[in-house]
Amino acid sequence: MPAHERAATLIRRPWTRAERGVVLMGFFGRLSIGIEPLLCGLVFAAITFGIFAAPRLSPRWVHPDIVIIAPVFGLGVLICAVWALGLMLAPARALAHTLRPIYVVDGYIRYRRRDATSGEETNGYVAVLTEDRSVACEWPTIGEIELSDLTRPALCEFSEYGGVHSIDGRPTGVLPARIPLLGVGIRGRREEIV
Repeated sequence: MPAHERAATLIRRPWTRAERGVVLMGFFGRLSIGIEPLLCGLVFAAITFGIFAAPRLSPRWVHPDIVIIAPVFGLGVLICAVWALGLMLAPARALAHTLRPIYVVDGYIRYRRRDATSGEETNGYVAVLTEDRSVACEWPTIGEIELSDLTRPALCEFSEYGGVHSIDGRPTGVLPARIPLLGVGIRGRREEIV
């Protein structure tokens, strides 16, 4: 089902403040990690500027050929910028998706096996089906045990980006109830659940 058809036919609700708060906490946690490449990039930018400015400011003490090494530090600025953007891309995308609705479908949940087009990490697919068994949305799953084919009736809440949030009122763990401050310690919590 295309996104415009989902928006026109399915029941939807806005994100609650608590749900959006979890995504925001994850965003700010990743942003706290993204400060490192930002600071490194600023240092490289200052060095690059200093290399060009030094011969003009004190020509007696600085060799004019020092500008030869400026591209190395300029490349460092670019690498740090790409690093910071790479770190922030997924959390920024998740945060943007909290402006879109969460869909509620009283239909079916379907699990199916991998197919010929599945990636190596994928162990199958999970889909939310409407009451007439048309696919509302489907996501690949990641794991070691291959999924078996199974379809059962369920009341599902899902978002296009995040996946299935709850099945019959039980959270799936896609969106945890809360994240520790800036995500510190989330890895240990995840291992306890598994």
